[in-house]
Amino acid sequence: MRIEDFLEKIGIEESDSNLEISEKSFPDGAQYRFEVPGIQNPGAMAALVDATDDYGVKVHRVTQTKGIMLLTDNEIEEMVDIALDGRMELFLSVGPRATYDTSASANTPEGSRIGYRLRGYKNLLYALEDVKRATLLGVRGIVVYDEGLLWVLNKMRNQGELPRKTHFKVSAHCGHGNPASAKLLEEIGADSFNPVRDLQIPMISAIRKSIDISLDLHMENPKSSGGFIRHYEAPEIIRSAAPVYLKTGGAVAAHHGWETTKSQAAERVRQVYLVQSMINRYYPDAKISNLGTSDMSLPEKSG
Repeated sequence: MRIEDFLEKIGIEESDSNLEISEKSFPDGAQYRFEVPGIQNPGAMAALVDATDDYGVKVHRVTQTKGIMLLTDNEIEEMVDIALDGRMELFLSVGPRATYDTSASANTPEGSRIGYRLRGYKNLLYALEDVKRATLLGVRGIVVYDEGLLWVLNKMRNQGELPRKTHFKVSAHCGHGNPASAKLLEEIGADSFNPVRDLQIPMISAIRKSIDISLDLHMENPKSSGGFIRHYEAPEIIRSAAPVYLKTGGAVAAHHGWETTKSQAAERVRQVYLVQSMINRYYPDAKISNLGTSDMSLPEKSG
């Protein structure tokens, strides 16, 4: 059997053109949502919500990237309250990672391939405790950087050790960018997948054809991740990748984990407005989700 035929047999196909339309959608029938990453604290999150009113845009998901362990309980609870009031998802990132522990290799050019993955039993344990703490405080969205951690978290969720509503989002920092990797992540528990940032639209389309979970795609990036901006591609990305979260506002930051100020949080929302304007101009029929839809991983009040 030809390799191409075998791949098709197991659900992996090449995309014929960058105009191939995805027939998939979110459960509410919408094609796209907006995500703003890099919101690290309650003050920045409150400023973001205020700015959405000023610009008249919807932000469905806010992502914190520095790590759960770097937030106090009160800060997490405050962010949960802001998310609930704004009817948006709050995703917190697992704190333990190679760049935070004693790894010398992770800070070298070759060792950087380790990314944010976990080293050793103890760091796996710490990561699981990080997630457990967040969910006990009401968080229902977790960003993961390690495939083994995802596998364990999914087992915990299935066996009732974590709330059923908890959603796991695989970060671009895991370094995945092909349909087979996407299928693997979906099978071991991913609810949302952020492939590497610089995939061309036919590459994205091939991944979309292989999985049903939402894709999270960067519309812009900090200089540390290449600095490229894809505003004009947003309409075509929606056509090819739906259901998709358009990750917007990254160009405001200097690097991943940037401590976004209140004014920069508002600037990130301005970037959302620019992308929304492109969609309105070039793909006005594209369907965006309302805030607070039933399938969203909205936080829940603890206690």
